[in-house]
Amino acid sequence: MGSTAAQRGYPAHWEADVVLRDGAAAQLRPVWPEDASRLQRMHAAQSESSRYLRYFSYKAKLSDAELDRFTDVDHADRVCLVVIVTDRSGESEIIGVGGYDRIDGTEEAEVAFYIADAHQGRGLGSILLEHLAAAGRERGLARFSAEVLPANRKMLSVFHEAGYELTRSFEEDVIMVSFSIDPNDRSRQVMESREHRAEARSVSQLLAPEQVAVIGNSRLYGSVGYHLLHHLMEARYTGGVHSVSPEAYEPDDEEGPRRSMLEHIEPQIDLAVIAVEPDQMRQAVTDCGRAGVRGVLIVTETDGERQRELVRLARGYGMRVIGPASMGLISTAPDYRLNASRLPQLPIRGGAGIFSQSASVGLSLTAQSQRRSLGLTAAISAGNRADVSGNDAMQHFEDDAATRAVGIHLESFGNPRKFARIARRLSQAKPVVVSKSEVMGLRVPPGHETRTISAPAAAVDAMLQSSGVIQVANTDSLMDVLQVLATQPVPAGPRLGILTNSPSMGRLLADAAEAEGLIPVRVDTGLCLEGTEEEARAALQHALQEQFDDDALDGVALCLQPTITGVQYDFYRAISQIARQQTKPMVMSLIGVTDPHMPLNFIGNAGPVIEDGALQQGVPVFSSPARSVAVLGKITAYQQWRERGIGTLSIPEGLAGSAAYRTAEERIGSWLPASGTAVLSQQQTAELLGIYGIQLLGAEQIRTADEACEAARRIGYPVALKSTNAYLRQRLDLGGVQLNIEDEADLRRAVAETRRALAPYAGSAAEGQPDLEVQAMAPAGQACTVRALEDPLIGAVISFGISGDAVDLLEDWAYAVPPLTDQDLDELIRGPKAAVKLTGHRGVPAVDLGAVQDVVHRVATLKDNHPEVAELELTPLLASAEGIRVLHATVRLAQPEQRTDSPRRAISKY
Repeated sequence: MGSTAAQRGYPAHWEADVVLRDGAAAQLRPVWPEDASRLQRMHAAQSESSRYLRYFSYKAKLSDAELDRFTDVDHADRVCLVVIVTDRSGESEIIGVGGYDRIDGTEEAEVAFYIADAHQGRGLGSILLEHLAAAGRERGLARFSAEVLPANRKMLSVFHEAGYELTRSFEEDVIMVSFSIDPNDRSRQVMESREHRAEARSVSQLLAPEQVAVIGNSRLYGSVGYHLLHHLMEARYTGGVHSVSPEAYEPDDEEGPRRSMLEHIEPQIDLAVIAVEPDQMRQAVTDCGRAGVRGVLIVTETDGERQRELVRLARGYGMRVIGPASMGLISTAPDYRLNASRLPQLPIRGGAGIFSQSASVGLSLTAQSQRRSLGLTAAISAGNRADVSGNDAMQHFEDDAATRAVGIHLESFGNPRKFARIARRLSQAKPVVVSKSEVMGLRVPPGHETRTISAPAAAVDAMLQSSGVIQVANTDSLMDVLQVLATQPVPAGPRLGILTNSPSMGRLLADAAEAEGLIPVRVDTGLCLEGTEEEARAALQHALQEQFDDDALDGVALCLQPTITGVQYDFYRAISQIARQQTKPMVMSLIGVTDPHMPLNFIGNAGPVIEDGALQQGVPVFSSPARSVAVLGKITAYQQWRERGIGTLSIPEGLAGSAAYRTAEERIGSWLPASGTAVLSQQQTAELLGIYGIQLLGAEQIRTADEACEAARRIGYPVALKSTNAYLRQRLDLGGVQLNIEDEADLRRAVAETRRALAPYAGSAAEGQPDLEVQAMAPAGQACTVRALEDPLIGAVISFGISGDAVDLLEDWAYAVPPLTDQDLDELIRGPKAAVKLTGHRGVPAVDLGAVQDVVHRVATLKDNHPEVAELELTPLLASAEGIRVLHATVRLAQPEQRTDSPRRAISKY
């Protein structure tokens, strides 16, 4: 950061690394005064046409006054953002600039862009607009306007295609454009679509290099570089391979010039595999950047500080980074056959794509794929996930027609909201199987740099569940599911046929299937395999075909035990011949296997995929019947989720537009402390909730019986008397609540009785503060609790439960992460086990679930809009057949951390 910028309240949180339309990285930040010379160089290189379209004149040089105005800004009413890249000489250059100037006394600013001619068409204008709009909203702006020459079609298209609702007029030979900068459904869709295309392309380029350089001790047997080079050659990689030994480029003496590691290579390198010592990494990355390398794969481990520096350096040159500490990259595409990994052999071609983080897990997954004969499209090991992440990998797999299913193992989250957003979209097209560490989010793995969560771990599971991914407990289960998805069609429903030559196994399979949510419709246990091998094969094929022909079935589970002679025939080919002609899935299990050389949990009669997107040949075989139907149950549940759809996003009534957001933001800003936290008063809480359409039942805090009687007269009898203690105020059994008080005499008696009952609970109210409150009586109903908190990693997290011991002792909560669809809201309200009380239980009338969903939706909208709301709780929310009443609410404010996902494109910070 420039020294002057540091003195002007420089908004460092506006800095971001972005992926351009062509998949290259770039760095975006607020302008520095020291950028004046860079801006002048950019202007000097522009064509006369570009200068005229920007400045309405053919000026060859920017004046000192203009440079001062563009680079010396206040980051509030005048904002300027620049996109920076490092050229091959190592100099930082501006390739795009955008800024706005507030129109005095208004919430509108005039916006303009200037893109370097050499970088037109890379999406710089749209990226700058997204970031300027986010900055403008933060500074209290509502609209942008611009004067554009009719000939400047590129700039007009930037505004038109951004998804905002434009107003246009023609004045004095210029087109006046104006629009609200509040995000809408269309602008979000546009942003996500552009983000998807750019990030997918960046990963696809890494998996499809024409030229690969291995930088390391490639000639020394036993070195990592040697074996990586060997694996590339053994896989019959179709492109050019170049071996680079860093020692050969060291100067002969300390004073001599140092040569670039890649200077001897004529073709441009697309992928550099770096396997050098940590102290050589910076030079290796620098040489790659100056040589125009597209991306680097770093297999060496390094420390956090050096890791951050490497990513910053690489992105400055436009390169994406996989690693450090990566297992490698694999692509089985016939046009490339890339095995830049520690796996000795290239896996067979198939339909499964795999993403992992640590090298050990990546090696485990790819080795398992080989043992199981599971074909892959690609395997990506992100190592420490310093740059390329699971989000980037999913973007690629979504566009890859050859990938039928995606397997992901997570050890840490960088941007969980973005992960859930991409996973939900991807899961609607193809299944995504996710395994994760049990402590993911609670602690940071070595080498990873991310925040930890403060929300309950169940909130992460809920977020994954709502995104539609198939969650599994470990990597073995992940591979179990993938081997079925890769070889079998997805079941249309839960109706299962069971075929076995063991009656007891038939019963066990049926029980296991029911436990997994499947419905055993047909159980055939009379299969006889005791004749010759040919007779047994014919009997098996006939019985299997009968099951497939049964229209009452959606899938088949086959379990075989050895014959009486102990023989376990190899029927995989015969079974596969029948199964591959069907539109229903099947799974197979073997019991009684004693041969130590016989594989288990694999694809029998496996073969590579010949046509991209087709099912892999073979039948999935498992070591136990329960394991086979557990996989089928998970896939069936996924298909049911996909058929239900994700629901519809909507805005609660009265909250369309930005009026509520801006009003609440103004109030919160006046209440927010500079540091620490602040608990809002009940009056402030009622005001904030009221802005979002949540009405809080009035209550008055009192110290004496006389004050109680005065409050009751204002409120009107009957009233309730409650403790102000958050716990005791709901405990009728502990004397914290007195209900249906009809007159003054009863109220005075209730005050005395409540004080006596609460006497053992010393400290239930702060010294000198009211310890009781009087509130109007609400209709009887089921007490619920709604909570919202700001998690440092996830952002807004909403939880719902039935008040009382269910949540206080048993942690019977349901969780969701906004924004919420109507289906998300329904699942959230029905999620707790005790939620049966809401739908009519033991003769109690069902409550108005629509009213409950509406208030939860409003809470979720409020929380998602305002990260400064650290905690919000409605308790109790009384729900009845007539509607809802909110009896009490608590709101705590705090300065928030920058959220990981926002309506502007950015990749993870190093």
